[in-house]
Amino acid sequence: MSIVKRLVALLITFVFLLSLMVACSDETKKETKPTATQNTVTLVTVSMMGGTDPNTDKYNAINAQLMEEYSYITIEDQSQVSDQDWKTKIAADFAVGNEPDVIQYFTDANASDVLAADKFVSIDEIKIIYPDYAKDTLPAALVATTNPDGVSRAVPTTGFWEGLFCNKDLFDYYDLELPTDWNKLLTAIKTFKAHDIIPISVSLNHVPHYWVEFLMLSSAGVDSYTSVPYTAPKEWSRGLKMFKTLRDLGAFPEDTDTVDNDYIGELFKTKKAAMQLEGSWYTGGVIDQVNTVLCAFPIIPGGKAQPGFMVGGISSGFYITKKAWDDPDKRDAAVKFVMAHTCAATVTKYWNGNGQAAATVQPIEGMTPLGISGLDYSSAATSISAPTDSRISQEAYNTLIAGIVDVSTGARTAENLLNEVLTINSK
Repeated sequence: MSIVKRLVALLITFVFLLSLMVACSDETKKETKPTATQNTVTLVTVSMMGGTDPNTDKYNAINAQLMEEYSYITIEDQSQVSDQDWKTKIAADFAVGNEPDVIQYFTDANASDVLAADKFVSIDEIKIIYPDYAKDTLPAALVATTNPDGVSRAVPTTGFWEGLFCNKDLFDYYDLELPTDWNKLLTAIKTFKAHDIIPISVSLNHVPHYWVEFLMLSSAGVDSYTSVPYTAPKEWSRGLKMFKTLRDLGAFPEDTDTVDNDYIGELFKTKKAAMQLEGSWYTGGVIDQVNTVLCAFPIIPGGKAQPGFMVGGISSGFYITKKAWDDPDKRDAAVKFVMAHTCAATVTKYWNGNGQAAATVQPIEGMTPLGISGLDYSSAATSISAPTDSRISQEAYNTLIAGIVDVSTGARTAENLLNEVLTINSK
């Protein structure tokens, strides 16, 4: 073989090996547009993944990999645990012009002080030049992390979901379909009740939270549910009235007014109850990881929710500041940085089988059938709405939760309770 042919063969082999590099960095290389000169860049970054955060090592490893692949980029990272002192410092830095180039920060009302400084670039503006920016991020996740003013600026990684856990083996034993619509739910409740199985495991005096959220959201739809009115909307009241309907059917434990959340969790885990509404953090504690599945919450009669609605939370993401965006060299480096931390391959690492992944991910090695069911459930979400306590005052929310037992027994109307809650909130 001639020297030229050998050189060509070596070149082809080298190119092939490069193509086998980590998918995330490969995508970043293809989809960003590096500056022609590739001047030396020092990128100042901040995230919540510092200290004892379980993702700290993963975050640092991605930064190291990025600097290895792009030798002209130096990352000066200042990540810390996101406690109150940290939030105060961040707000002060933005107020005096000492903001970083890229920051992982809150997207909801917790970011109000920082957002007021108007120093972030919107995703729409970034996508004009980098059309593949945030391309792996699920649309529902981007909507969920839109800032309170309606502008989307941050690219998220992970969050949490809430869903209806079902003991599928009990449903199968009694030849019941999973409660994917309201009639199937009512049929399941009546059948389980007739066979001395608690249909729905819930503590109305301790943690009725999940049912409050899903009943209101199912009834009202996203727009009404996420609003903060001054008087009780009919849709909210219709949702909460379902507590009495379900109680009258015998859906809840007989001692639902006195037991705590740990107790009702055991009822479900030991197959004494068929269904339980809980959060993604509950998944790992379920004993039967094979016969337990997640089910989308049904839409109540007259409900305005669209199929695929879900209560959950993705309340932080990576922002690029105008300081970085207005510098041609930093702009490209900042885009590479965010894409490296938010592409599907990296989100999979951060997610690690727990909670809500903001990108399309695949089951990881060792995931149980329940874990996969949770992934399928959360990935199918068409909308992700935050719990009510993220929108109203703590006093108002406590009043809402404390009134659920009376609503379920008919001692108090849903309208009366909600009007008291909203009056407290407006003070």
